[in-house]
Amino acid sequence: MNSQTEENYLKALFKLASQENEVSLSNLSKKLSVSTPTANSMIKRLHEKELVIYEKYKPIKLTQKGKVTAALIVRKHRLTEMFLVEKMGFGWEKVHAIAEQIEHIKSPIFFDKMDEILGYPNIDPHGSPIPNKEGQIENKINTETKLSNCKEGDIVEIIAVSESSLEFLKFLNSRKISLGLELKVIEIEKYDGTMKVLLIEKNNESREEILSKIVSQKLCIIKKK
Repeated sequence: MNSQTEENYLKALFKLASQENEVSLSNLSKKLSVSTPTANSMIKRLHEKELVIYEKYKPIKLTQKGKVTAALIVRKHRLTEMFLVEKMGFGWEKVHAIAEQIEHIKSPIFFDKMDEILGYPNIDPHGSPIPNKEGQIENKINTETKLSNCKEGDIVEIIAVSESSLEFLKFLNSRKISLGLELKVIEIEKYDGTMKVLLIEKNNESREEILSKIVSQKLCIIKKK
């Protein structure tokens, strides 16, 4: 049985591997806000448990066993976030810290029941895919296309956020920006990439908003037109 710290390392590796071609020890230590020697010591322990492949000065890789173990931790986290939002009425900005604690519960039937109550969702409140009971991601949504890559005149739908920090989600709440919202890119400032967009509500009402490039880089979208 893995400790909570080991599980946090595996989850961090899983997420970094989905974002980067190669995961270095320095990137992992930054992700977890620990020193490189501390991260190195833990990676050696995970290597001994056959959860990661690690050679000095080479990228860190999850073994197949490590990938499944990490995916199931991520599954518990994302199911918990969805349950907190859908069944308990929490805002999407408040669920991450709670899920960080609950994800370490070892009982699979607890999370299977949660999954059943939710109706077997494919994504969490932030648009990230939820791995299944086997640790596989069935709903492979393309989250590589960001609003920042769009051109003037594009009409898109927001399908996920690449960052779920409290500060960022609070910012989106203050602008009434959420998943499923459609918008049209009206104008892009050539100097710094700032965008003027038209937000299209479900009742067909619309309003203009100015979004910085930092924000638009964190909004994952699909193009409608």
